[in-house]
Amino acid sequence: QVQLVESGGGLVQPGGSLGLSCAASGFVFSDYVMSWYRQPPGKEREFVASISNTMTTTNYADSVKGRFAISRDNAKNLVFLQMNSLQPEDTAVYLCTASRLKRYWGQGTQVTVSS
Repeated sequence: QVQLVESGGGLVQPGGSLGLSCAASGFVFSDYVMSWYRQPPGKEREFVASISNTMTTTNYADSVKGRFAISRDNAKNLVFLQMNSLQPEDTAVYLCTASRLKRYWGQGTQVTVSS
């Protein structure tokens, strides 16, 4: 079955960096658009970034543009999110998704930005 397993979350100070990974299995990874979403405490889930299956197109939420970078490795079925210049408002559960005709979700990894 489809599995998306995020890792790399944790506690980081404001201004710091963190890298997230998502390991995918159970589907043809190179056919799917991969995305990261996040859900801040007490708020709605929101889009963060996406990357096309061929890696030619990336999209970012305005709030993370210039600070976050999404990438993928189609040979290893992995998608990454490099997060720089983190701020307290970036605190959230970060979720990996795979989408084609349907969207699949991982369980998420907690990122906390605090001094």
